[in-house]
Amino acid sequence: MITLEICASSVASCIAAQQGGAKRIELCDNLLEGGTTPSYATIALAREKVDIDIYPIIRPRGGDFLYDDLEFAIMQKDIAMCKQLGCNGVVIGLLTADGQIDVTRTKILVEQAWPMGVTFHRAFDMTADPLQALEDVISTGCERILTSGQRNTAPEGTELLKTLVQLAEERIIIMAGSGVRANNIVMLVQETGATEFHTTARSYVESKMVYRNPHVSMGGIPGVPEYGISLTQADDVKLILELAQQAKG
Repeated sequence: MITLEICASSVASCIAAQQGGAKRIELCDNLLEGGTTPSYATIALAREKVDIDIYPIIRPRGGDFLYDDLEFAIMQKDIAMCKQLGCNGVVIGLLTADGQIDVTRTKILVEQAWPMGVTFHRAFDMTADPLQALEDVISTGCERILTSGQRNTAPEGTELLKTLVQLAEERIIIMAGSGVRANNIVMLVQETGATEFHTTARSYVESKMVYRNPHVSMGGIPGVPEYGISLTQADDVKLILELAQQAKG
């Protein structure tokens, strides 16, 4: 069977993910920075509103994945918060300065998260040697790796994804993510051998603001609509999942 995880940045997107048939939610804030830890209230309300698994990302800031002692302490407290709120797991990713998995600190967080599950996120895609990184993540006790095959999107990283799935065997789950859409999910299922996939299944919903000041841009990111809200679409979740299941046979 295919498992579909939705990367959701709001409670509304969590609800849509469940309506569409997703099994798990990676709950994030600031998707334009690759995802950071959502607020206490967002996690708490999401837990109240949906029954499927919730895995908040534990990432104190955007940028790289080399964290200092203060940032590591924040991650530990955020994991404790997620456990208190009844989350099913968390999503982490820590590297050393030379592009290796930070095995020591990752093990600490995995142990602190128990009995919650732990996914190692796309920090994996920034490692110097993905095959060594695979073995290192396995040694930490994480249950899965989210990866695009060390490319910007999973379709571009198909070859490495296939290799990782084969080498992982039954030791860890390889979940393909980034750029997963209805128009490529069949290829990804058939070519990679993966059974877990990660997508936002989102589109921009037009803002209800009537007055719009043309002289001010609050976000300042080219191509991102100021008056649009990014939301997961239940119909898109359902379609991607249906196509993936058909491809799996």
